[in-house]
Amino acid sequence: MPVEFLGIAGTNPASEVEPRTGGALDLEYTAKLARAHEDNGWDRILFAYHSGSPDPSQVAAYVAGRTERINLVVAHRPNVAYPTLTAKTFATLDHISGGRFEVHVITGGSTADQAAEGDFLSKDDRYGRTQEFIQILKQAWTSDERFDFAGKHYQFEQFVADIKPLQQPRPRISFGGSSAAAYAVGAAEADIFALWGEPLAGTREQLATIDAEAARAGRADRPTIQIAFRPIIGATEELAWEKAERILGRIKDVQAGTPSPKARLRSRTNPENAGSQRLLKAVSEGDRHDRALWTAPTGLTGGGGNSTALVGTPDTIAAALLDYYDLGIRIFSARGYDIYDDAVDFGRYVIPLVRSEIAHRESRKDLAS
Repeated sequence: MPVEFLGIAGTNPASEVEPRTGGALDLEYTAKLARAHEDNGWDRILFAYHSGSPDPSQVAAYVAGRTERINLVVAHRPNVAYPTLTAKTFATLDHISGGRFEVHVITGGSTADQAAEGDFLSKDDRYGRTQEFIQILKQAWTSDERFDFAGKHYQFEQFVADIKPLQQPRPRISFGGSSAAAYAVGAAEADIFALWGEPLAGTREQLATIDAEAARAGRADRPTIQIAFRPIIGATEELAWEKAERILGRIKDVQAGTPSPKARLRSRTNPENAGSQRLLKAVSEGDRHDRALWTAPTGLTGGGGNSTALVGTPDTIAAALLDYYDLGIRIFSARGYDIYDDAVDFGRYVIPLVRSEIAHRESRKDLAS
């Protein structure tokens, strides 16, 4: 498939515009949201990780029994479980899901949230640990012989997993980050390198860095590149931008109330992770970029991860995504502010436009060859 779409596997309806009113894990909503993605053309959904959140691997196992096709991408921090245990856990989940499991390895962009789970490594050391962790996962999933590992962060002898993933040779491993250490590790080890949605010029700059690091690591090609946006869709351009301004007001209203645990741990003025710093640089250069990119929500949330929006009609948003496709992006991560409704609308109105245009381009290539 020349393009893929990744949504969010939320466990409750809360978002930046909707304060949470119930518990952290609403199983009925979780299954409903997953099916909304599956029924509306999405390829993958991400089970996110935070120090206090429901365990994403168990939620993914639950969702596996209530879906049939969609891939389940489980976010995982290397500090929370030894890699040999993780390899068995995820191989088991791959069996439970019928070969629909993937893992998104999170190094950790917040020292405070890492410390909440007893992790006090420096940022660069965390990236070194992540590299070892990914290397061990790959070998544990593919080796039929016992093997040793003697790294800085992990040491063991004569391990072999009795359970291997259904997927051959193994499930895909995604990774994200925008620091020098992140580029080096992700370009060397990841199957998928995830970026946050920057203006085209900044994205082009990051791709060049990833290419250089992949070549330095001896890879023949770079990882598949994924990029994340918040879609704000309207029937007309005017209605889309009116909706965008309402969303900005709703974010402010929620922030005026009790902030979420994630927000309390994150500085809105001086974030420590390089990705957020890059997003805030884009904010400083203006709140509208390129065809449809809008950074005003990013400024309100302090560059908080996936926070840059694409605003417009389905045609405009599809065209904006194709601008990134032309740079070499092959996976689009999209999560609306009204999570369920936006998953349905994006799936119905934007995904088919992008797929159709890419299929049209591919057919023209075939005719020309």
